[in-house]
Amino acid sequence: MEAIDFLPVLYAFVACLGFGGLYNLHGSPILWAAVGGALGWLVYLLTLLFAPDFFAGFLSAAAVSFYAEVLARLQKRTVTTYLLIGIIPMVPGAGIYHTMEYCIQGDTALFISEGLHTLGMAGALAIGILVVDSTWRMIRLVQRRRS
Repeated sequence: MEAIDFLPVLYAFVACLGFGGLYNLHGSPILWAAVGGALGWLVYLLTLLFAPDFFAGFLSAAAVSFYAEVLARLQKRTVTTYLLIGIIPMVPGAGIYHTMEYCIQGDTALFISEGLHTLGMAGALAIGILVVDSTWRMIRLVQRRRS
């Protein structure tokens, strides 16, 4: 089994703090949102030990989404407050950059390959968020109907 370097989890936390300031969060919500980003990156790194990166992206987005749902209820804030900041470390920015780089260079094979991989990662993140959000809404709907 490979050893994991936990320093990137700290980097994800600091990056989320920066984006929290950019989105004008103040006080404890910025710290909680940054913890969500660090949690998501930790789940991503741990999942990469036994699964492909698409599944790691899916699980990390689902973990951040679940974290955001729970924290939003506990702190009486919107889910978006925690979800936007928490998902930042998983966004495939390097993949988007390299896709455009290969496009400009005229390397069609690498452009298509990198573009499809980036699209797959973005889709995995979106599906992870969608699954948790839909499940959360169904549970709340069932609870409302019972009471």
